[in-house]
Amino acid sequence: MELARAEEALRAAAGSRFTAAVLRVERNGRSAERAVGVLQPGGRPADPSSLFDYASLTKLFVATAALRLVARGALALDAPVAPWVPEWRNGQQGVTLRMLLAHTGGLRSGVDVRTLGDGDVLRYALEADLVARPGERVVYSDLGFIILGLAIARAAAAPLERVVRDEVLDPLGAGADVGYLPAEELRARIAVTERCPWRGRLMHGEVHDEKCYAMGGVAGHAGMFGDARTAARLARAFLEAQSLALLPEELAGEAVREQAWEPILRRGLGWALRTTDENSCGRYWSPKAFGHTGFTGTCVWADPDRGLVAVLLTNSVYAGRGDTRALRQAVFEGALLDTEPPAP
Repeated sequence: MELARAEEALRAAAGSRFTAAVLRVERNGRSAERAVGVLQPGGRPADPSSLFDYASLTKLFVATAALRLVARGALALDAPVAPWVPEWRNGQQGVTLRMLLAHTGGLRSGVDVRTLGDGDVLRYALEADLVARPGERVVYSDLGFIILGLAIARAAAAPLERVVRDEVLDPLGAGADVGYLPAEELRARIAVTERCPWRGRLMHGEVHDEKCYAMGGVAGHAGMFGDARTAARLARAFLEAQSLALLPEELAGEAVREQAWEPILRRGLGWALRTTDENSCGRYWSPKAFGHTGFTGTCVWADPDRGLVAVLLTNSVYAGRGDTRALRQAVFEGALLDTEPPAP
């Protein structure tokens, strides 16, 4: 499969917007991968097996674990989460699992760990005031997924990392190298992220997200490391729910249907839904397309109308925390055009 446009966009940005990138594109039973750059300056070249800090792509795996528990009756989409998290100060306000998954629970977006005297992010999430009434509007919230991760672990009676492994990674056929808290021996395959002034060192094999780091590296909103193939498999499981059977077809379909509207990016259950040409997939992708981004430089999109999945993993945060939307758009637009069938 030729990926001339997408690869050109990647090579033009290598060394200036990231040190390493891996792109995987799948369409109609065909797939291709491209790797550019090095995992750290002067280090090992990136390849398709390279691992990246997924950042907020973690939310997709956690959301899928929650939906698997819903499918078995251990959780319910429209039941309050409070019984699973009785210490949550705002639990009595009727926030449901569906609201947490669609970012309409009214929770704050996040918190700067450096402002917390005790560094206890979970305590803050449990005690912070809401910023909107439950169900009122979309507020993209790491704190909501921190609460979600706690509820999932309690409903499954297992640590969150084990729930994600058992419910999502193993059914997808992911290797032991994908998940939370990567082993020391995997570091040679992991792209560096950022030289963190707060922690005083280069982040390499440690989670970049400060809130997750303060929680020990495992949280509902961030913390996973993985490759492009695994992220593509997850997207494909929602694109082809009937054949891949990770979730019942109706529940998988519900996850990628609009649950909440906002002018910038509509929300499904865990997934974001293409809303405008300004989204990270850029132009051309259909209104049914669903995806997600991660702060470290990761991104995934799937287009049901075309049977197309594309995953871009980079360590763009190494080059700075500026907006990488233009790069993502160039790559995803290129991937779609590269794989379009020839005109008759």
